[in-house]
Amino acid sequence: MSPTLARAYAACEAMAASHYENFPVASKLLPASMRPHVAAVYAFARVADDMADEGTDTPDVRLARLRAWQHRLHDAAANTGVMDTSSRDSLIFAALGHSMRELDLPVSLFDDLLSAFAQDTTTTRYDSWTDVLDYCRRSANPVGRLVLRIAGYHDDEMDRSSDALCTALQLANFWQDFGRDWRAGRLYIPRDVHDAAGASLEDLQDGRVTQAWLDAVSHCIARTRTCFEQGRLVCDRVRGRLKLELRLTWLGGSRILDRVEQRGVGLLAQRPTLGAGDVPSLVWGAVRWRPVAG
Repeated sequence: MSPTLARAYAACEAMAASHYENFPVASKLLPASMRPHVAAVYAFARVADDMADEGTDTPDVRLARLRAWQHRLHDAAANTGVMDTSSRDSLIFAALGHSMRELDLPVSLFDDLLSAFAQDTTTTRYDSWTDVLDYCRRSANPVGRLVLRIAGYHDDEMDRSSDALCTALQLANFWQDFGRDWRAGRLYIPRDVHDAAGASLEDLQDGRVTQAWLDAVSHCIARTRTCFEQGRLVCDRVRGRLKLELRLTWLGGSRILDRVEQRGVGLLAQRPTLGAGDVPSLVWGAVRWRPVAG
């Protein structure tokens, strides 16, 4: 690797290590050969996600920036143009383009991510599970498939299990961020779910989490646990250190669901989190992990 390319990957890894949601990305559990490539994917997605969430700009401005980001993505994948390392963004694309070509990472997976980020600029409510799961298909599932490709896996059954795990993690994050998202004007509980539970948006506007809202959240948690169960297979099929990484990620996501359930009426005001005190039991859970049958 040239010094210039090494500098590009180092910039991506520094970005991954500095962000609060970086555990699966910057974790030293990942095989060393994977870390630079995963960090390049993360840095690309992190910047795009920030573009979509910049509240001071109009949706049209944010969408224009995302389109420009997509153009740079396709240029990097095709290696059209001179490697430029004069800025943070240029370093990201230098590293990402190299990873895409070296590992044959499909540009379509990155396009899916960008389509989800673009949707964030205009969509704040979801009518049904079909709509929510389609968002997860593009916002979360591509990351799992990219990690599998970086690790050298090309297996349809593993892809489907990875999709289920990534969807579960995205959904768990939605319920974890229930209060934060509501204050930002977003609600990911499908409309048909909270309508069926008899939950009223006016209660949330008044800062009340009623039993009806708890029933709606419980329905969402149950649906999410089903996705987690479908995502166990990929945690068993991968090898080496990635196996431990995925099992810890699975266990951490499941525990977040437990915390959401325990928060109850405080969910609107307090965001459930994991802390250092959770680490020993998560590690022990990974050691005692029972593989799924078959």
